[in-house]
Amino acid sequence: MKRIILAVILLISADSYSQDPDPKLIGYWQNWQDPASPYIPLPNIDTSYNIIPVAFAVPAPGSTYNMTFTPDVGTVQQFINDVQSMQSLGKKILISVGGATANIELNDTNQRNIFISSMLSIINTYGFDGMDIDIEGGSLSVTGGTITNPVDARIIHLIYAVKKIMQEYYSLHGRRLILGFAPETAYVQGGMSSYGGIWGAYLPVLHALRDSIAYLHVQLYNSGSMFGIDGHVYTQGTADFILSQTEALLQGFNTQGGFFAPFQPQQVIVGLPACSSASGGGYINPDTVRSAIKYLLGTGPKPANYTAVGTYPGLKGMMDWSVNWDAQVNCHPLYEYARNFDRIFRGTTGINNNTTGTSRFTFSFHPNPLHTGGILNFENPEGLRSVKIYDVLGRQVLSFSGNDLLTGQVRINIPSGTYFLTALTLRGETFSNRMIVIK
Repeated sequence: MKRIILAVILLISADSYSQDPDPKLIGYWQNWQDPASPYIPLPNIDTSYNIIPVAFAVPAPGSTYNMTFTPDVGTVQQFINDVQSMQSLGKKILISVGGATANIELNDTNQRNIFISSMLSIINTYGFDGMDIDIEGGSLSVTGGTITNPVDARIIHLIYAVKKIMQEYYSLHGRRLILGFAPETAYVQGGMSSYGGIWGAYLPVLHALRDSIAYLHVQLYNSGSMFGIDGHVYTQGTADFILSQTEALLQGFNTQGGFFAPFQPQQVIVGLPACSSASGGGYINPDTVRSAIKYLLGTGPKPANYTAVGTYPGLKGMMDWSVNWDAQVNCHPLYEYARNFDRIFRGTTGINNNTTGTSRFTFSFHPNPLHTGGILNFENPEGLRSVKIYDVLGRQVLSFSGNDLLTGQVRINIPSGTYFLTALTLRGETFSNRMIVIK
């Protein structure tokens, strides 16, 4: 019976998963305190983000396979409540596996089985909707075989483990586990230049699981230069890099390990750093990102040197590292990456975070900067449900609702500094912006 269930899961095509948000803005959420990109409580994430991989599940000390996850801030129950709160709004919360510093190796069946059981425990304990695979740092490597017939134990065990986790999840919950992949370019498009070591090492995994993968967003950053399917080399941080590396996934490409067949457009997501400080390289300004993606969608002119083979109106979204960096105003304007996504895929502008992109409600406040103890004025107060103010660590410092907002004026008694103001309308829309308080 389990074999039948597994076969059914794997035969469901990725484009049939109607419970996924569409279009997709995927943002990694950092489960740690970082002065450069401060911690944000899950419910405070900009509402344009609709798929949120939680970073990261990592191996227990002394292990490469016994996976663990613990919320860095607050209690386990508080985190579970936050996950459920986000899910009630239609968000999908995934657990991301690995990251840049986690060495994950499944060298034998015992390690494989412990990986399976530990990941299922994490997923079921916290109620995650899916699993995002972000295994880096040489944890996967190719020594022989082909894309369709791998011979390396770590690759074979990972493929089996992911299938088994999906099977067990389906058996328990009666719905499929959302499966995403976030490999570095060397592991995927790098297979065009060489098939061995880390070069192309993800290709057998992606091929074996392609019918179960909801989205694939190769990290188009921290990369260096890569071949395109036209035989030319392209450099990260450019429109050409977005175009060449994305179309490689959409057209497929040849390697010494065989042909890597294309993914469907609705499975492919463009993955970039949220701002210039979020990665060691590969940041691209919003206008260039927009022009490149619109060209791929078939709604804009050719923006650079690369000439696309086709157009892909089925492309469904963008990913960034990370929501924390997107909220960091010392790096760029607040949630600039999310706003650019809205402009590309929802046709909206400004700071309106409404997920439908159709509202004409406008919101603003003044003065900004504001003196501590001063009066803050709101536009359209009759349409507001609540106004909340958070510090740079994501801690709520003030909250106003109901009669507090009727006059359109509130007094702000908080210390000088940088804050984030979030307004919720009676129609469920959210507006966010930075607020400066001075002495």
